[in-house]
Amino acid sequence: MRKLLSLAAAILLTMTVPGAADTASASGTALTPPPANWQEHWFEHNQNLRRIAYNDTVALYFDNDVDPNAQSWALPYLTSMWQYAQRTYGNSGNRMTSDRLYSIHHEGKYFGGHPSTVYDASHDYRNVSDVGGQGWNTPQYEVATHETGHIVESIAAGKHGSPAFGLWGDSKWMEFYIYDVYTSLGMTTEAESFYDRMMAADHVDSFPRAGTHWFRDWFYPLWRDHGHAQVMVRFFALLGQYFPASGQDFARSMNWGEFVHFMSGAAGVNLRGLATTAFGWPSTWDTQFQQARRDFPQITYP
Repeated sequence: MRKLLSLAAAILLTMTVPGAADTASASGTALTPPPANWQEHWFEHNQNLRRIAYNDTVALYFDNDVDPNAQSWALPYLTSMWQYAQRTYGNSGNRMTSDRLYSIHHEGKYFGGHPSTVYDASHDYRNVSDVGGQGWNTPQYEVATHETGHIVESIAAGKHGSPAFGLWGDSKWMEFYIYDVYTSLGMTTEAESFYDRMMAADHVDSFPRAGTHWFRDWFYPLWRDHGHAQVMVRFFALLGQYFPASGQDFARSMNWGEFVHFMSGAAGVNLRGLATTAFGWPSTWDTQFQQARRDFPQITYP
């Protein structure tokens, strides 16, 4: 929390609580205030949420069981985190900056979380991080950050959807995203702790083969050697420019060969060797990789 105090001091200038709309306006809030209450109507969720605080970057909503004092860390952190995400992944061709982040928090229910985006009617066309847990007065950076990473992967390309989700699943790109956020915000303690957990020998996955170390052998080398977040910025840009789409939606998911081809374009180097070390390289992937190079010849690398 010490690392966030200077951020909090600036953010509090635009912070408001229910019933303080005049203060928000006087502080320079440019966007229309978000609704004071929001009735959930998705999945099993049925809470009447309270708007606890907001600014032009974040609208913070708690259910009735969350202590309102949790806003003291949540709004400053979420604001600095989402501003970083918008600066990094936002561009004129996507909708990263078209609205606030709507961050919903539940106490003792709906454990875990889910995202939604400005493309989705299910959550009223808002960029939403909806997380459940307990003890929100203690900062819970990781789960709150995780769900916002899913928003990024679903809109940063300027299209709706995540063609690579079926390959990296719910949490593997999130490991890259969370580590980069912590590092970029100067959260050294959190970054080092997260790095140590991700690099541990027992931090393994069963996909695409048993014993895979996604962060250690794939995402961290990409982050370290190819411009930190910029390698993923370029990956999303290439997806938006070249991967098949139907209107505003991506038309299909990627296969492994396409994934390595697009990531190679983003890195500016052939990543077949790195992919082989990280994941193995079945003959079917090589066939897909060579086909991807023919299908998307605009993506080049040595």
